[in-house]
Amino acid sequence: MKRSLGSKLLYSILALAIITITGFIAYVIATFTGGMLFYAPLILAAAAGLAVFTVITIFELFSRRLRLILLAAFAGICLLSAAGHEIRQAYINSLTEVSEPEVNLLQYAPFEVNTKAAALDHKPAYQITEQMPRLDGATALYPLYSAFVQAVYPPDTYNYNIHETGNDLALCTTTSEAYKRLIKGDADIIFAAAPSLAQTKQAKLAGQELKLTPVGREAFVFFVNQHNPVNGLTAEQVKDIYGGTLTSWKQVGGKHTSIRAFQRDEGSGSQTMLQKIMGDRKLMNPPKENVADVMSGIISLTASYRNYNNALGFSFLFYASQMNSSDEIKLLEIDGVAPSKESIRSGDYPFTSEFYAVTAGSTNPNIAAFLEWIQSAEGQELVEKTGYTPVK
Repeated sequence: MKRSLGSKLLYSILALAIITITGFIAYVIATFTGGMLFYAPLILAAAAGLAVFTVITIFELFSRRLRLILLAAFAGICLLSAAGHEIRQAYINSLTEVSEPEVNLLQYAPFEVNTKAAALDHKPAYQITEQMPRLDGATALYPLYSAFVQAVYPPDTYNYNIHETGNDLALCTTTSEAYKRLIKGDADIIFAAAPSLAQTKQAKLAGQELKLTPVGREAFVFFVNQHNPVNGLTAEQVKDIYGGTLTSWKQVGGKHTSIRAFQRDEGSGSQTMLQKIMGDRKLMNPPKENVADVMSGIISLTASYRNYNNALGFSFLFYASQMNSSDEIKLLEIDGVAPSKESIRSGDYPFTSEFYAVTAGSTNPNIAAFLEWIQSAEGQELVEKTGYTPVK
């Protein structure tokens, strides 16, 4: 029995509604189960193809035999695509993966047995016996301000983890969190790179003014997988890569493969440094999967030759070469100059910046004298012994 045009339209609308709802549910499930990059788009394509086939069938636009052939061909393409994806993933997973764990900060904790925190060979001229300033800061700078604590604070167990109970005078919560705690008044001094524009605005909104006291100098470094033939970039090439106009390693003397340029989360010290390097150039928005949420993550992703041998990462020299070093990454020269303490001191390495002890209006009476000691010969000696370059 032949259907009327009205009934065909009604059936088409109902069928499309069912396909749309089912496809949306499947898309959401694929997104939240790790299939965002492949299976979610495949589901959308399959739903669209099924919708077209359903309308064609309801309106009987082609012969039944031809419709079945088209359906079989479309289903075959979808299945082959899924099979090809799974085979590729199985091959990738069969390769060796290099990964670096998060840094164990306990090895740098002050007053711990066999601590790696630097120490003076004499008793410091300055000591704090009460009302010790509450410290916080960047992961890469924890070994340094831990050495300061070990030099001038009373012996005690100083927790670096905010979630642990006990003495919280020398925490390490990362740059972005440390700035939040400083502005809120939960820390007296933080050790970090210069604040981002957003962090400066947050301080002003809270009625605080961030005061930066230079502590030392450090190189901002870029690194690649050790198997990448590229040994260096120019400062302009770095800007072009992170601006999105230079996209292939072949353009800088490497292989014919795309550059996977990692970034850090907004507010981190290294991401703020990248933004400053870019200047007025617009920083490209990376795909979500290309943003590493911890500094060790960006190193392990670049070091991994299972999946990311075309990666480009960045960090600070001390962190990348000592705190979380990996034999699988290679630091790049910039403008023909390798990052080192010598090139930092001479100013030859172009991406060099100061890091700071940052305060924001705390009333702790020991802050001024403590900062003065940090900039003294003894404090700067600890900067040198830790592995950074002194400002004086």
